[in-house]
Amino acid sequence: MTRRQRIVMVVIVGGSLIYIILTQVYLVFGGAPGEPPTPEVRNFCSAVIKKNLSGTEEDGMPIIYVVTPTYRRPEMIAELTRLGQTLTMVQRVHWIVAEDSSTCTSAITNLLQRLGLPYTHLATPMPDIYRKERYVPRGVSNRRAALAWVKENGDDNGVLFFLDDDNAIDIRLFDEMRSTDKVSMWPVGLIGDYTVSSPVVNDGKVVGFYDGWPAGRKFQVDMAGFAVGVAYLKKQKKVTMPYIAGHEEDGFLKSLNLSVKDIEVRADGCTTILVWHTRTAKNPSRLLKLDHHQNDNIKLLTDNMREMGMIK
Repeated sequence: MTRRQRIVMVVIVGGSLIYIILTQVYLVFGGAPGEPPTPEVRNFCSAVIKKNLSGTEEDGMPIIYVVTPTYRRPEMIAELTRLGQTLTMVQRVHWIVAEDSSTCTSAITNLLQRLGLPYTHLATPMPDIYRKERYVPRGVSNRRAALAWVKENGDDNGVLFFLDDDNAIDIRLFDEMRSTDKVSMWPVGLIGDYTVSSPVVNDGKVVGFYDGWPAGRKFQVDMAGFAVGVAYLKKQKKVTMPYIAGHEEDGFLKSLNLSVKDIEVRADGCTTILVWHTRTAKNPSRLLKLDHHQNDNIKLLTDNMREMGMIK
């Protein structure tokens, strides 16, 4: 290891230790870290709630509440379309789409209605104070709003699962998580220095975590790497997710009063990857010239693209 590499290593390790110490000091003397100073804005957009008909194939099957945060960008509708069409292949799911916006995006509402899934659409903007941070805690306001919705409206027999719009998932994973009592876990592929984040399992029990970014976290997992039983969720006194980038999962799982020994192992003893943290290439939001296309299809086409957030 070169001198420069050693210096970088010391800076990284030292910075992590300082962060952990400051977080703990703040927790003891200044209240819970990562909690907003003012109430968050949460707007209800629309919903379709479907009740199971007695005697159907799905009768008695635990419902899975799939929570997907999103924000306006050129890829937004493309990613939600891909994920939503995957969910149409799964029995007994309720899709909660929460966007980082103060208003409801009509293109999202139209997509949800077209897919025909039971859904809830929320508009939950991130508090401005966190947008100024060096590492922005994206998706936290959205997931916190969805958590509140599930705690108030969720079926006790259900399961909560966070699935970001840039994830790819094998539908077999839904069958794996459906029987979750407290918290179940599995590997997530294409993430971090190890290209995977996974619990370490010995004799069927979780004994640690295999993740390229430990950062002092008790639960070194990705957001798509676990599911929570709704009944267990509701029993906890104060469930939260902190506005601390990189520590959202750990903070949430700690708030559940979860012990490592309580984790339920899935995906063939955490030997199989059924969900991936893929990332779509970023596309710039362009401003198109339409001087010569006011009377043909291109004008209407670009209007639709603008509604989807693909162009300015």
